[in-house]
Amino acid sequence: MEKKILLIEDEPGLRMTLGDRLISEGYGIETASDGETGFRRASEGDFDLIVLDLMLPKKGGLDICRDLRQQGLTTPILMLTARNDTIDKVLGLKIGADDYLTKPFEMPELLARIEALLRRSSKAPGGAPAVYQFGAVRIDFRKTEVLRDGQAVPLSAMEFQLLRYFIENRGTTLSREQLLREVWGYSSTTQTRTVDVHIAWLRQKLEPDPKHPRWIVTAHKLGYRFTG
Repeated sequence: MEKKILLIEDEPGLRMTLGDRLISEGYGIETASDGETGFRRASEGDFDLIVLDLMLPKKGGLDICRDLRQQGLTTPILMLTARNDTIDKVLGLKIGADDYLTKPFEMPELLARIEALLRRSSKAPGGAPAVYQFGAVRIDFRKTEVLRDGQAVPLSAMEFQLLRYFIENRGTTLSREQLLREVWGYSSTTQTRTVDVHIAWLRQKLEPDPKHPRWIVTAHKLGYRFTG
């Protein structure tokens, strides 16, 4: 299936050159020449990738990226910048860009970055949105940030991955063996209490009453189920 790319670039020559080359590579291309138009099309359209210039009229690339992520849009964003300022690149990645490329760049490098982002996106789990909330808990998956009643909740990397897997499979009863295999990468024959221990920790941090869990419930003799 043809991958659709939105190219938001105000420089006419570069917009035409990139658009023509991407079309020749088999991509479906739509372009926008200013930030407001680009933001609207990105919000409304169903794109597989957004190539976003940093310096745009009407609405800057950083603002576009930030606002799209706040809307919950998870489409990969490749940011183009003529600046060599490291702060802009770091800020772009911090607010949700997936990669950046500094102008001038070679076309093969741009194509390689696009292919890598599309490949990574196609393998990414699709069951969890960018931001998810249940009860007093709010999870931002891009920032790997968990808040409860507005206060940061420190989770270990494995606790966060376990919570992500529960949310991606919400409503489904998951056996300990499945959790060990999918979250930890252990074989199904591994004997360990690590699942129960990590779930106990998550309950302590996220449940209103850990002794009577509301969100991560036990399915007797079967495993666990997330109900948020």
